[in-house]
Amino acid sequence: MLREPAADMTTASPDEGTPVSVKIRERLAAARKRYNANDNIAEFIEPGELEKLLDEVEHKMQGVLDSLVIDTAKDHNTRTTARRVAKMYVNEVFKGRYTQAPAITEFPNAEHLNELMIVGPITVRSACSHHFCPVIGKIWIGVLPNEHTNVIGLSKYARLVDWVMGRPQIQEEAVVQLADLIMEKTQPDGLAIVMEASHFCMSWRGVREMDSKMLNSVMRGVFLKDPTLRREFLSLIPGRN
Repeated sequence: MLREPAADMTTASPDEGTPVSVKIRERLAAARKRYNANDNIAEFIEPGELEKLLDEVEHKMQGVLDSLVIDTAKDHNTRTTARRVAKMYVNEVFKGRYTQAPAITEFPNAEHLNELMIVGPITVRSACSHHFCPVIGKIWIGVLPNEHTNVIGLSKYARLVDWVMGRPQIQEEAVVQLADLIMEKTQPDGLAIVMEASHFCMSWRGVREMDSKMLNSVMRGVFLKDPTLRREFLSLIPGRN
């Protein structure tokens, strides 16, 4: 009597074949978390998924190149463009969306420092949310500490700037996000930020105005209440007078 072959006990996972971006969005939706262009979503990405997301972006980018009627099979210049663009977005220019905040060592203000400190200019490299065109500029940060303020190294301000700006951004929102982050990390009496940047969505396309820049600021704590302190900060920014 012939026996039936043993049934294959290996069953496919219910979400096998589901794009990783869909899985991440489902987690975000379940947690009722926003995922706008300038939001960080690192806590909803599981180990190993970032590489899968890169593969997915590469596949979608290849579709964009095909729709632009570029023969990537025969054109040696664009044969690997889809992969290069995917790596650029996921691992470089938009990495502030997909990676956790940089580790920041905080120290107590043992010397009870309470004088104005200014850090800058710190280079800004970002991209506008509207056209994904580069936004290149500088930031100056002014901090008025108190005895309870957490002291962080000067290089850590640059790391925080890089993390916040490493996403599709709108300049007005970017400086607010940065201010919220620094206030949370250091808890000073006052914080002032000035950002000046060139927007390639205005110089590379559209009106193609090469010399225009956007300049904006955010003030927190005593900088909002004390015009003398505000003037001191602005007067000490090199080249801004």
